[in-house]
Amino acid sequence: MTTAQTPLDVQPTPLALLLLGREADPKSERGVECPGDLPSPSDPDLVERARAAKEKLGDKVFVLGHHYQRDEVIQFADVTGDSFKLARDAAAKPEAEYIVFCGVHFMAESADILTGDDQKVVLPDLAAGCSMADMATAEQVAECWDVLTEAGIADVTVPVSYMNSSADIKAFTGKHGGTICTSSNAKKALDWAFEQGEKVLFLPDQHLGRNTAVRDMGMSLDDCVVYNPHKPNGGLTAEQLRAAKMILWRGHCSVHGRFSLESVEDVRARIPGVNVLVHPECKHEVVAAADHVGSTEYIINTLEAAPAGSKWAIGTELNLVRRLANRYADQGKEIVFLDKTVCFCSTMNRIDLPHLVWTLESLAEGNLVNRIEVDKETEAFAKLALERMLALP
Repeated sequence: MTTAQTPLDVQPTPLALLLLGREADPKSERGVECPGDLPSPSDPDLVERARAAKEKLGDKVFVLGHHYQRDEVIQFADVTGDSFKLARDAAAKPEAEYIVFCGVHFMAESADILTGDDQKVVLPDLAAGCSMADMATAEQVAECWDVLTEAGIADVTVPVSYMNSSADIKAFTGKHGGTICTSSNAKKALDWAFEQGEKVLFLPDQHLGRNTAVRDMGMSLDDCVVYNPHKPNGGLTAEQLRAAKMILWRGHCSVHGRFSLESVEDVRARIPGVNVLVHPECKHEVVAAADHVGSTEYIINTLEAAPAGSKWAIGTELNLVRRLANRYADQGKEIVFLDKTVCFCSTMNRIDLPHLVWTLESLAEGNLVNRIEVDKETEAFAKLALERMLALP
């Protein structure tokens, strides 16, 4: 005997539709449209086409290349660096009408915030988002603040947001008396925040917040709690919130979060005498087991200063690791990726040569494409938070 099955009335969520590419959300880091026809990735003339379009644009265009970009893209960058350095480089180039940011969405937003009103910031592929930045939406953070208010601690809590966050989150931070930080100045930002209040709400990367608090500031793991935006009240009681010093948002980098303690143990067994160097976005147990910990610029500078013949296992994005390995191979420096499994930043890698060629050729023809523009109110509060960071000692 069989019984008829009642169809389930299941409605896809807005996020599910977004991930499927069937909807667009202007408040999300992810984009789903890139108008126009891209050149074929097998086009043998791509390099020459990019060079010709860039030459035609001349001083009107300034191309920024993040360290995690492919070599095929980096070769056309006027400057390279991490997200904040590149945004500041763009601000220092007021004569450039177009800022082409070869990075991800939140980086282009930061460049738009810091550059002049007459400058236009362009992202070659609107789908180049950031999974970490996506883990904290404006609505979720506003709800979190309500939870902190109900617990009676909002007035003694200072938000500190990582640079790897959307303009909306930066604006929330500025509006509520907080500051922005980078991976290299996180301790300074937290020192400042604890001078302003008793607690910190750290957004959106829990690992950078935890590692800075415990490793650099001497706090204990018990001083930290994790707020999960997908659970009622963040999955925390009012008592837990009141007892905590660091309220960490449940977010992480999908690249740095994949490294494990087993990765460190394995590479030490395979390569005797290896130095393990990781980014502070890695998990706490990985950072604790590493020999050196620091930002992308710190990693680059450490390897440049390393003695010839030294051995290094690097816990950061693969494009950068591979570029550094090639750069120092003639000095006998052995530089390997920390994990056995190859892992690029998938969204950063959306900026490929066909997208860059399409962007430059469109601009050279007078067609503005893929402009990233932050509204004035959001920009004002986000800039306030960034200016507080710039004023840090």
